[in-house]
Amino acid sequence: MTPQGVTRIASSGTLLFAIAVISAVASCGPKTISATEGGPYPPGVDLSKEAVNGVEVAHRLMNAQQYELALDAFTRAALEQGLTAEILNGMGTANLGLGRLGQSEELLRRAVKEDPTWAEAWNNLGVLLMERGQINEAEHVLRKAYALDDGQNDSIRDNLRLALAKSEKVDNNDGQNEDYKLVRRGSSDYLIRKTP
Repeated sequence: MTPQGVTRIASSGTLLFAIAVISAVASCGPKTISATEGGPYPPGVDLSKEAVNGVEVAHRLMNAQQYELALDAFTRAALEQGLTAEILNGMGTANLGLGRLGQSEELLRRAVKEDPTWAEAWNNLGVLLMERGQINEAEHVLRKAYALDDGQNDSIRDNLRLALAKSEKVDNNDGQNEDYKLVRRGSSDYLIRKTP
């Protein structure tokens, strides 16, 4: 055997040794994702499941005080369901949260006209009227909400108490920071705070 042949055998032995070391190191790494586990890509949309109701999404956004996003969600829900009293009330409440009092009043008045027996919509209209400084009308509207609700909702009762206190002290209402409680159909309350 020539020295060149020995060098070739040594080179191929070194190559085999290097391959063995690399494969041993590679087997120590993290487990790869197989195609049966869905592959390395995120899961797609499950079209067999029912979509979440747009009104419910909007109410969740209201609870998170994301009023602009909630308004968008109520608008999308209106395209699917029409301008129901619940959607009008939600849009008015979202506008109130954004400080758009004129738009809010128009929508809340339409909501109570659409469903005159809905205490929560009357409450939210009363809160808007207090925010606008129309205390006498707010008191009247909140009395109606309280009567429709049979005094069951604490938020409506608290808002009526606040309106009654404000109507007794009309001259001394400037500069007060009050927390108003807006409500929706169901169990959630929205809290609107006046900015200082």
